[in-house]
Amino acid sequence: MLALLLCALLAFHNDALEVHVPESPVVALFGTNAVLNCSFSGVSEFNLSDLSVFWQLSDTKRTVHSYWQSRDQLTDQDDRFANRTSLYPDQLMSGNASLLLKKVRVADEGSYSCFVRVQTYSTGAMLMQVAAPFSKPLVTWGSESNLKPGDVVALTCVAYGGYPEAEVLWQDGAGRNLTDNVTISQVANEEGLFSVKSILTVILEPNSTYNCRLTNPLLGEEGQASVTITAQGLVFPPLALWLTVALAVCLLALLVALAAVCRRKIKESCEEMRAEEEAKELEEAKELEEAKSAATPLKS
Repeated sequence: MLALLLCALLAFHNDALEVHVPESPVVALFGTNAVLNCSFSGVSEFNLSDLSVFWQLSDTKRTVHSYWQSRDQLTDQDDRFANRTSLYPDQLMSGNASLLLKKVRVADEGSYSCFVRVQTYSTGAMLMQVAAPFSKPLVTWGSESNLKPGDVVALTCVAYGGYPEAEVLWQDGAGRNLTDNVTISQVANEEGLFSVKSILTVILEPNSTYNCRLTNPLLGEEGQASVTITAQGLVFPPLALWLTVALAVCLLALLVALAAVCRRKIKESCEEMRAEEEAKELEEAKELEEAKSAATPLKS
């Protein structure tokens, strides 16, 4: 029915009625209400019952909102726009045929056509773009410790919940762009919002600073994150390790000294026991000799 009505409107088209829509794309924020401006001129006096307003998707011709016979006509409205559209009824007589689109979704992005008829007919098309800000970027790197100049480090920059796809730029501490060894991936969720992940692989220099700058092409630069990594030229063992080594060396030296002392003491004890045994043997031999001498009779 709506298609027949639009064909009839085209038959009455002339230059008396003019429809005005924005020439530049309209940027609508995700989740907010957006107004698609459409106004008409070229008619001086008319009754509201003579006015017909139709909003369509320009490419698919699906109905977004319809109004005629002084009231909304939503029988042919596309399901995804149900309960999300309205005109401004109290401003129609003054030439305002703008559409209020509530709770904008990523899928709403596209070209919209505004058709107006008051005895004669005119139309205009406009582009609506959807934008959603990304979360604040966050830069992280691996858990490697004791980094030193020359090490290869992978820095990761992440942000969430934005639309359209983000532009990511890496810079060093001096503001020079880093374009080599950079990868980027962007994945959309069920709502069409993107999560962005960019990885920069660098060869570490002492006290290196790296910046991740994220830009939404529709909203401009949104934020940046930076990280400074301190790399030491030489890596020394921690103090606890030094203390452990020192104690071990001292203990070893003490054991060696103790072993030497024990060995000397044992040697001295052995020598004393041997001397006592030799003295005892000499004493016994002497006593035996004296006994023999006493037992032998004296010759006359």
